[in-house]
Amino acid sequence: MSSPDMRSAVRPAPDAPMVEIADYVVDYAIASEEAYDTARYVLLDSLACAMLAMKFPECVKHLGPLVPGAILPGGARVPGTDWELDPAQAAYGIGVQVRWLDFNDTWLAAEWGHPSDNLGTILAVADYLSRQAVHEGGEALRVRDVLTYAIKAHEIQGCYALRNSFNRVGLDHVILVRLASTAVATRMFGGGKEAIVDAISHSWIDNGALRTYRHAPNTGPRKSWAAGDACRRAVIHALNAIKGCVGYPSALSAKTWGFYDVAFGGEPFEFERPFGNYVMENVLFKISYPAEFHAQTAVECAMRLHAAVADRLGRIEKIVIETQEAGRRIIDKTGPLANYADRDHCIQYMVAVPLIFGRLTADDYTDAVAADPRIDALRNRTEVRENSHFTQDYYDPDKRYIGNSVQVFFDDGSSTAKISIDYPVGHRRRRAEGIPLLLQKFDAALAGHLPAERVRRLVGLSRDPGRLDAMPIHEFVNLFAF
Repeated sequence: MSSPDMRSAVRPAPDAPMVEIADYVVDYAIASEEAYDTARYVLLDSLACAMLAMKFPECVKHLGPLVPGAILPGGARVPGTDWELDPAQAAYGIGVQVRWLDFNDTWLAAEWGHPSDNLGTILAVADYLSRQAVHEGGEALRVRDVLTYAIKAHEIQGCYALRNSFNRVGLDHVILVRLASTAVATRMFGGGKEAIVDAISHSWIDNGALRTYRHAPNTGPRKSWAAGDACRRAVIHALNAIKGCVGYPSALSAKTWGFYDVAFGGEPFEFERPFGNYVMENVLFKISYPAEFHAQTAVECAMRLHAAVADRLGRIEKIVIETQEAGRRIIDKTGPLANYADRDHCIQYMVAVPLIFGRLTADDYTDAVAADPRIDALRNRTEVRENSHFTQDYYDPDKRYIGNSVQVFFDDGSSTAKISIDYPVGHRRRRAEGIPLLLQKFDAALAGHLPAERVRRLVGLSRDPGRLDAMPIHEFVNLFAF
């Protein structure tokens, strides 16, 4: 901790949380095959999200070099494109692709987030380093190496999120993407513990992006590229540390000027558990619906009710949604919805669409679908309440449920059954049900963008963990080039 005497120039020992991250990244050996199996599905699912995002011009315009012509032959590839870029800009592009549709994995606790956002950094750096190594006669990185770094990035981001709420002080959760990605990228570039501490001290000194772009009245598409921005910044911090740029040992604890005093009301971070494999093993997949995760089970409820209400939409008097406190705070939204990003963070919208159409896809957030007057008519009749049991189970570390219920009331006094679901198909407790659906999502996403022969090869690899893990990462990424 830093000296309480602000006049002292004595360089303190590094803050313990930064040292603990460095120790974990360098020393911890992952022995959990469940973690590796889940990480493999995270990789496949994230690339599926990237391929699906390529159908959206607003996403595609973010890909490629920062300025025209700034390409790097032999650099990192951006899946679904022919771009070869420096690893920082490639990390941005991949991060944008994975996050664009709000369809990649999720972690919910005191802070929320999407740990697979870190694959923007990890894939770009691994691909770049692997190509460089082979060019110089060295050993390529393997897919298994990527899975190892993904497990560690998930763990760093997720363990910080368990007890530390950045959203409550107005900061966006991508601050933890930048933190985790900085740590693992520094190690990937060959940095030791000192370099990792230096790099992540810079990440904390960056402070964080404001959540303004996630909330009414300013909700907008920056939320879909914010993680890519964090991935790019992480690569820059890692490269600077490898060059020997000095770090700041009390970046967290320095009086007045450190992160704790500036952003956290002077309070240090709290931790529920030491770093291990917990987050990857318990991560939540978005399998069925591209929807903000606090609403996933609400969408499932609405889907079950579709048949009972589709012919009586004009007779609906009231829709009651019960959700967790976090869901009520984040996605309970009334009034006009300005754009795609507004709609996929509105629980009323995400329930109305499946009640009407019996579906919820990425296209259902477009202006064309949103113009259907029935959607806003149902939104205006929807009441959102907190259910204390859902909130309690949401925070229980042995459950981590994300419960919702939906009930529809009609103008003749009748009502549907109250449908309640505690945890969605992407939850750890529904893995047996969810993984086949996840693989179907992967297959369909690839078929919609890549040539048939490469889809066939990738589908085969996805069902052969040993062969996939042993594959050089740059050869695997090449299969996604377009």
